[in-house]
Amino acid sequence: MKEITLHNQWLVKAPIKDVFMMMTDFEKFPEHFPKVAESIQVKKREGNYLEMEATVKSFGKNFPVKMKTQILPEEGFISDNDSFKFGTSGHEELLLSKSPEGTLVDYTYHVSIHKAWLRVVATPLIRWYSMKYWEKAVINELRKALEK
Repeated sequence: MKEITLHNQWLVKAPIKDVFMMMTDFEKFPEHFPKVAESIQVKKREGNYLEMEATVKSFGKNFPVKMKTQILPEEGFISDNDSFKFGTSGHEELLLSKSPEGTLVDYTYHVSIHKAWLRVVATPLIRWYSMKYWEKAVINELRKALEK
């Protein structure tokens, strides 16, 4: 099994509370970030722990994902995700911190690719494409919605 670590940081010129609220409103992800999520349903909630079933968009296709997510109040979230159909699993961390200009978004995703054929095809694409796409589909949408 091959693991790829994706990481980047971005500045959003908005208060951390506003960024946090938008990024942890998972049921509205399809509305806020339509290029990333087709649907997200919270199946179980215990305090700050959620179990969700999502249909996400990746490489022009929709894939089911099971998510076990811990919300870190005013700091972001961490999530363990399994996409059996796509052949990947991963550990995702979205951490927020205050910056003089707004909020620093620090995003890390450790992706494990389980299918050998997919590793050959997808590894270069995932490394090159994923963070550029995440910036366009999520960070730019955050900026449009929250920056004044």
